[in-house]
Amino acid sequence: MSTIYHVLSRGVDKRKIFLDDQDRFRFIHDLFEFNNQERVNTTFYEFNKSNDIASRKIKIKRRERKLLANIHAFTLMSNHYHILLSPKIDGGIAKFMKKLNMGYAKYFDEKYDRKGALFEGRYKRVLVTSDAHLTHLPFYIHLNPLDLFSPEWRDRKLKNYKESIAFLNRYRWSSHMDYCGIRNFPSVTNRSFLLEIFGKEKGYKESLEKWLGNLDLKSLEGATLE
Repeated sequence: MSTIYHVLSRGVDKRKIFLDDQDRFRFIHDLFEFNNQERVNTTFYEFNKSNDIASRKIKIKRRERKLLANIHAFTLMSNHYHILLSPKIDGGIAKFMKKLNMGYAKYFDEKYDRKGALFEGRYKRVLVTSDAHLTHLPFYIHLNPLDLFSPEWRDRKLKNYKESIAFLNRYRWSSHMDYCGIRNFPSVTNRSFLLEIFGKEKGYKESLEKWLGNLDLKSLEGATLE
């Protein structure tokens, strides 16, 4: 198994770090843009109608990126985010996370005319140490948005199963849709590794729905960061 980490960063005092869709687009833009060994000078660009960040209309010359890390999965919530990633180079995760949080905080402060820390200290990370954790974590990360729709899912008291799955399938601010084969932000993540484990998009969807139906969060003890 490759060296893979579950990373979480939360707003200071649990404050919201994403206030509107522009903030969410900006952060996903940063997931793509700052994942580069080279220095990146970036401002906020307007997006065209395409969902794919890589195909947006920009006025700078695009250069091939030298990745710092493979981003396998992510989810944005209002006051925190989850990322599942592995390093491409020595120290790649630390370098990427520093660029990501500093870059987004600079954007956020400029947009909202504020000062002070945005994130609650250094990001948290935990090493994925077992194959069992690896196969469960993407589901856990992608199910986090259910807190907005059916928060009882964590207590195994989900009442509207089909509606919850439908909600996840239209929640744009994660990599879940791309794992289902619905183009959303395909350039941000490297999905081939996990899709091979799950059995392509169909296997992923079936496994996630089965996992939600037989939820056992104890199987992830030590691998989650809440």
